[in-house]
Amino acid sequence: MSSDSLAIFRRTGHEDLQKLAEEHFKHDLEDKDRETLYKAAGKLSRHAAIGSIVGLGLGLYAAYRLRNARLAYFQAFRAAEKPKAVQFADGRTEPIPDLEPLLRPSRWGDIATYTLFGISGLFLGGETGLLTGSASARRTVRKDPESKARIEKAFRKFRAEVLRKQADALEGTSSLKEKIFG
Repeated sequence: MSSDSLAIFRRTGHEDLQKLAEEHFKHDLEDKDRETLYKAAGKLSRHAAIGSIVGLGLGLYAAYRLRNARLAYFQAFRAAEKPKAVQFADGRTEPIPDLEPLLRPSRWGDIATYTLFGISGLFLGGETGLLTGSASARRTVRKDPESKARIEKAFRKFRAEVLRKQADALEGTSSLKEKIFG
């Protein structure tokens, strides 16, 4: 599992593409557009971080509740009167094994519960934060129609240049394996 699996740690792609994006960022946009993009990126990052933290907290809370419920069920099972043997119609009697040691909550079970619920909450919260952050960032960019048009034009130019570089790289490779797997 890489760090890109979690929204809070996710970063952008390759360094050469980042340099190309910075060039377009500097030359194709005005200062106001750059500020808008910085604000939108900050909102996206903030939402992902807050979502991850809230998700982690809710996951750990759910694990705590589950652990307490398991413990309560075990206490009720232990306190209940249990049969010691089963008598069949033919008169044969078979003893029933004691299941109490198998049902007792363990430290390893608690560790697994907290770990799985914590990671699940972190993932779900981070992805939810990423979705809400992208919606908030989209609204930030769309506030000013002129700025939005300049940002979209700069992005189209950037995307066209990226596609040209990828096409050049594909034409320069010698084998099918290199074309497919880079």
